[in-house]
Amino acid sequence: MGSPLVRFAKDSRAAWGVLEGDAVHELTASHESLGRLLEDPSALDSYGVDGRPLAELELLSPVTAPCQIVCQGLNYSSHRQEAGQQQARAPFNMIFSKPASTLSGPDQDVVRPPGVKLLDYELELGLVVGRSITGPTEITNDNLHEYVAGVVLTNDVSARDVQIPQQQWFKGKGYRTFCPTGPVLYLLEEGDVPRVLDLDVELRVNGELRQKANTSQLLYGPAETLTELSGLMDLHPGDLVQTGTPGGVALKAPSAAQQRIARALFSEKKIFEMFVERQASNPDYLKDGDVMELRATSSDGVVDLGVMRTRVVPEGGSP
Repeated sequence: MGSPLVRFAKDSRAAWGVLEGDAVHELTASHESLGRLLEDPSALDSYGVDGRPLAELELLSPVTAPCQIVCQGLNYSSHRQEAGQQQARAPFNMIFSKPASTLSGPDQDVVRPPGVKLLDYELELGLVVGRSITGPTEITNDNLHEYVAGVVLTNDVSARDVQIPQQQWFKGKGYRTFCPTGPVLYLLEEGDVPRVLDLDVELRVNGELRQKANTSQLLYGPAETLTELSGLMDLHPGDLVQTGTPGGVALKAPSAAQQRIARALFSEKKIFEMFVERQASNPDYLKDGDVMELRATSSDGVVDLGVMRTRVVPEGGSP
């Protein structure tokens, strides 16, 4: 069985701890970044006997800067359908990125930028790279635990009125606090891989269930995606790979046929103006004061990534 790890504020610094039940045992090893912690083979060997109650701690993102955040898009059939795409697996794996400055803690507020009205949520399972990958590498479910140190909850928060009209995914998803992460980084052992490939995930807004899926529904699985990325880029310990979101987001795009008709009749500027106007009437987009709650667990309860609970606030003030 693997190790659930958390990162928390202690005095004026960040500390790491192993979670046992509802108690956190602080690691003796002190590393500022997750990458350095993962490169220390003895980091988990020594920790305090007396635990501190989890509920009393200010939890921080277990994924730390500097790191790369690599993302997958349209990787569940249910999300492809609501995004106006065919439900079948696409012939290519959609890859993009987010800046590390989007990282925020599992209880930290998500800050809505001025002018953004179509703020959306995207529940995602995050893979944390455990060893450097600097060339083409064949990664399979059998050796996945050798390259993925652990898994973590993430929320790929998105400003749709920036992402879609400007056709800039990096910009629309790249604002500070747009990647809440944690609370638990579950460090894998070999026997945990089948559980990671069969996790139940869900997201609620103000208690209302919006997204519910299982990671077995991923169109491009973790091993296949990491194999593809290995032929493209270098990955290092502590880097984060988001695996895509299931259906249930606020965004509801026209069908592919409707999009083709619109392109034949209207200018691109007019199409995006109509998009924003139509989406503005959708009550599912996040509003100031809304609370998002995310969970991910295996059916046997061994892998439990905790509960992420974040609130939306406007920049410069409280709702």
